[in-house]
Amino acid sequence: MRPIRETIPLEEARQLIADACRPIDRSERVRLVDANGRVAAANVQSARDVPPFSRAGMDGFAVRAEDTFGASRYEPKSLRVIDKIYTGEVPKTALEAGTAIEIATGAPMPQGADAVVMVEETERAGGDVKVLTPVYPRQNVGRQGADIVVGQTVIARGDVLNPSRIGALAALGVGDVEVFAKPAIAILSTGNEIADPGEELQPGQIYDINKFTLSTIIQEHGGVPAPFSTAQDTIDALERAIDEAVLGHRSLGEGGCDVLVFSGGSSVGERDLILDVIGRKGEIVFHGIAVKPGKPTVFGTINGKPMFGMPGYPTSCLSNAYMLLVPALRAMARLQPRHTATVSLPLGQRIVSTTGRHQFYTVRIVDGQAMPAFKASGDITSMSQADGYIEIPAQTDIVEKGEVVDVKLF
Repeated sequence: MRPIRETIPLEEARQLIADACRPIDRSERVRLVDANGRVAAANVQSARDVPPFSRAGMDGFAVRAEDTFGASRYEPKSLRVIDKIYTGEVPKTALEAGTAIEIATGAPMPQGADAVVMVEETERAGGDVKVLTPVYPRQNVGRQGADIVVGQTVIARGDVLNPSRIGALAALGVGDVEVFAKPAIAILSTGNEIADPGEELQPGQIYDINKFTLSTIIQEHGGVPAPFSTAQDTIDALERAIDEAVLGHRSLGEGGCDVLVFSGGSSVGERDLILDVIGRKGEIVFHGIAVKPGKPTVFGTINGKPMFGMPGYPTSCLSNAYMLLVPALRAMARLQPRHTATVSLPLGQRIVSTTGRHQFYTVRIVDGQAMPAFKASGDITSMSQADGYIEIPAQTDIVEKGEVVDVKLF
């Protein structure tokens, strides 16, 4: 047994992690259909005007605006209809004085026309159209380049691609886009007692929870999870797993992972060997944070790559993933810090906290109150049945019933 005799404050741990986790510089090209949520790695400038031609903004008649001046319902202007243009067609006839061309919304404007009269403001009379209201030049016309002009920067390096930005790229005819690579996160569960869901449990075994909660949270925050097979509690097994993750594996490619996340083995028991392995293959930055749950957390580097040693207890592991891994992951993926919605509610039950440790306490929202939901670090339902959590500072030992608390929603 190697008890944790000293812990560091949460904010110091976060800063040490931030210093070690730098944004990814690698880039790749992805199809536009796969680009949502990715971060642009280069400026995209337009090679064409959008729209590429002046087009009708309404169904109606393309006209010379001056031919409609003075028109009214009592004294309409009569124009001869000489052609019809549908969307996607190229105009074949030029407009002359005293004429009009029927036109569909989005169709290219014919030569000589400078406005469109809405069909609702006209009446057909055989081969003519009566214009019931005047229009001014460029009325109901979308001019060429009104949206985007040649040479305009449409997407800037560092922009997060969303539906509207992807739409702008589609308007340019772009089929793929250069984006920063997502950080690859190797996930390694450790322990002789761990079995994968779907396997038959042997005596003394439990199913692996953390591999799946970590994979999900990594996907949600810009990373690519690469779960490995569970490693046994021996130095040799752990070192082999680390070499595969850090140096290269078929699931990660030649360069290996960008971050390695261990689940289990970070505590102080005889078989908690993560400290030994990091000490032999890399550098330990810290072991132990003044938080609850999640005190026995390890952070270090191996071959210059960040390594998180998360507690094996599911609630501790997931809580630490939100506290420590998510901010680092989003920074590496060049995403903005995670926004957490917060509501202020009265506490529905007194909470006694652990003095000296910053506590993340899960709560449910019931009838407008924050009700404690935390059971124990080993109980995943502490998280799955909670709506959010409150933070209790290290110097606070009691939060009384009725006190207003800030609930950060999951």
